[in-house]
Amino acid sequence: MPNTDALACHVLIVGDPLVLRPCRLTDRVLARAFGASLDRQLAAGRPPESARLLAARAKHIVSVPSRKAVAGNWDRLLRRAHRGPAARPAAVPLCTDQIAAAEPAIHVLMERLAAPLPVTAQGVAMARLPLTDATGPVYNPRSAVTLADLLHAAIDNLDPALPLMRAA
Repeated sequence: MPNTDALACHVLIVGDPLVLRPCRLTDRVLARAFGASLDRQLAAGRPPESARLLAARAKHIVSVPSRKAVAGNWDRLLRRAHRGPAARPAAVPLCTDQIAAAEPAIHVLMERLAAPLPVTAQGVAMARLPLTDATGPVYNPRSAVTLADLLHAAIDNLDPALPLMRAA
């Protein structure tokens, strides 16, 4: 008998109650292919249950292994920033001053991501975005927002006390 929890990834709100829809392999593949776009939508607060691909992406990114991988990426970024400039310049240099200023928030973020408690897809998506956004404060010294501010918003949305779904 298949594990229905592993197959169900789309929740459709039809009045009351919620209806679980099976997660198709195509949905999971497309959710990975369009990950950056879906992450931006989730980070902006779009409910995962509003679309099949968002649901598949949310299911993937909130998994503990995926969250631990994101925490590991933040740890590697911190270590790279502490090493200082490389002998050979990077294709995209880091804003080490932004990273250093946000180091306490990065540590809190890593703890929240690695914790086995359930968290919102919005919070995880918010934690993922600065790592890949070339226009953001990790890579762009002229970014309009500080890395610490972005991370504090992500940390707030990674509070395990928050409801995982919004009321309709």
